Amino acid sequence: MSRLCLGTGAFGFNESWAGDLAATPEAEAFRIMDAALDLGITFFDTANVYGNHGRGTSGDTERIIGRWFAQGGGRREKVLLGTKVGRTMFDNDYDGPNTKDGLSLWKIRRHVEESLRRLGTDHIELLAMHRIDRNAQWDQLWEAFEGLVRAGKVDYIGSSQSYAWELMKAQEVARRRNFMGLVSTQHRYDMLTRAAEIEAFPCAIDQGIGVLLFSPLRRGVFAVDLLKPDDHPIHESDAWYVEAYRPQLTEFAKLCHDLGHKPAVVHTAWQLAQPAITAPIIGPATVQELEELVQSVDVELTPDVLAEIDRIFPAPEDHFYPNQDPRVIRPVSWA
Repeated sequence: MSRLCLGTGAFGFNESWAGDLAATPEAEAFRIMDAALDLGITFFDTANVYGNHGRGTSGDTERIIGRWFAQGGGRREKVLLGTKVGRTMFDNDYDGPNTKDGLSLWKIRRHVEESLRRLGTDHIELLAMHRIDRNAQWDQLWEAFEGLVRAGKVDYIGSSQSYAWELMKAQEVARRRNFMGLVSTQHRYDMLTRAAEIEAFPCAIDQGIGVLLFSPLRRGVFAVDLLKPDDHPIHESDAWYVEAYRPQLTEFAKLCHDLGHKPAVVHTAWQLAQPAITAPIIGPATVQELEELVQSVDVELTPDVLAEIDRIFPAPEDHFYPNQDPRVIRPVSWA
């Protein structure tokens, strides 16, 4: 599987700035997906709620991917496809009590069938819960997921935005049912948000769960070069991060200039250096952005550079083991 995952949340028909949710038109989305395959990215991530965010509807991103698959040329065969279930489908008025965010056996089966139809495929390699539903019993969820796996409609099950204790609970119930359990989890993780290093990442490594990163550049914050402030647009809802952390982001920009790479490339390379991470889910708005981000796979950051990043953006303090580097997992000895 490729070290980068192509995120498709920007594919759709929202008339907003390039890079916003559902703001990449279909023709450009086709070019991005073709270029991704050419560059060796074979892992694509989507969700049933993506697309047409500006009009209050859902599902168009899956439809765009389905039409891209329909062009043939081995496109479907080359892609490891992941989609998600559990969020509210914006134009959905027929699910009754299952309309709102949440998970149930009934909703999972119904929504997966709809995703398969939109995607024009008979199976999905990875199906993830968009969010954990703490009101749903794991036995009910695993009953739904096991049935889809055994029917050949889904290969693997993943999670998103889960605490370590939730991952362990899911795995324990799956083991009791003799099922393989979760193979992946999605997290928010960037230089400003590093809490996952304390528990979630060690748990994922211990349980053999791959970690995917959603919005790895924090919707463009870490693509901004403050030495070239007009170089990259940023969504207004996240622009305050730039002002709140301007000193650190300026230092980071200087470091990137010294390394000869754009901030987005260095930031993604830093994420790839974290041993728990399987793949950041990148969301390029253009082929040019995609080609730039792919460079991160070949950028190896030295220990000195990683230490400098830790100085600029300190790692979280582990209150139980305050002197332990959270990136290093050591066996605990009680002797």
